[in-house]
Amino acid sequence: MQRSVTVEKLFFGTAGTPLSAKARSTVSGIERCSELGLGCMEVEFVRGVKMGEATANAVKDAAKQGKIKLSVHAPYYINLNSPEPEKIAASIERIKKSARIGSIFGARGIVFHPAFYMKSQKTAVYNRVKKTLEQITSELRSEGIKTTLRPETTGKRTQFGSLDELLDLSAEVEGVQPCFDFSHLHARDGRHNSREDFQEILSRIESVLGRSGLDDMHIHLSGIEYTRKGEKNHLNLDESDLNYTGLLKTFRDFNVKGLVICESPNLEGDALLLQKSFIQLP
Repeated sequence: MQRSVTVEKLFFGTAGTPLSAKARSTVSGIERCSELGLGCMEVEFVRGVKMGEATANAVKDAAKQGKIKLSVHAPYYINLNSPEPEKIAASIERIKKSARIGSIFGARGIVFHPAFYMKSQKTAVYNRVKKTLEQITSELRSEGIKTTLRPETTGKRTQFGSLDELLDLSAEVEGVQPCFDFSHLHARDGRHNSREDFQEILSRIESVLGRSGLDDMHIHLSGIEYTRKGEKNHLNLDESDLNYTGLLKTFRDFNVKGLVICESPNLEGDALLLQKSFIQLP
């Protein structure tokens, strides 16, 4: 199910605290993003949700002061298709804890890598992930937590998270929308790197999710190195073959709105490159 949310434009920012921030804290990162003229930042909980409520409130104040929109990346240790029930329970708790803390500082979305196929059939994995996300979103709503869970398109074929899987999930589960990692989509099969490919992807998003699917997108971008098996590691944009200029032009063509989070090693350098390139498009 779709939420009727429209963001006023496309905002660019970093995955975590910029490298040039005065300190490695989230508050310092927000302040630096604001100084640089960026518009958003993703708070990284990738090694665990270690932020308490007092810090979350300080983050909220800093974001309001700096006019920075925030999102959260939940811990990496999530697998909603684990054969071990205790690992699924721990994964669920990590997502919920990320959402609870993120909601304090107004995170627009909670990004996570949903599952691995393991040795299961893809349809079985889809159904299992769907059922679990329905449970999580229901519990969060009952707690009054208003945020969007954003399973991320993944860069390896062993990982659950193809474009079609996440579009279908988002159409069927209230409170779920994709995080579109275009670098992962490219690395997953070595394709999805031309203007035509990007147009096809955005048209597919609109056909499944409606116009609102393009009015509140959450996007990850970086350069990427990949093999036949998929994603290997992130690169700076100009060191990779990712056609980011063509992608930005397609965003403009489709009037895409939302957040673009840069995950390149040179965080703010490439975030600023993306923002400048987008602004200067004819």
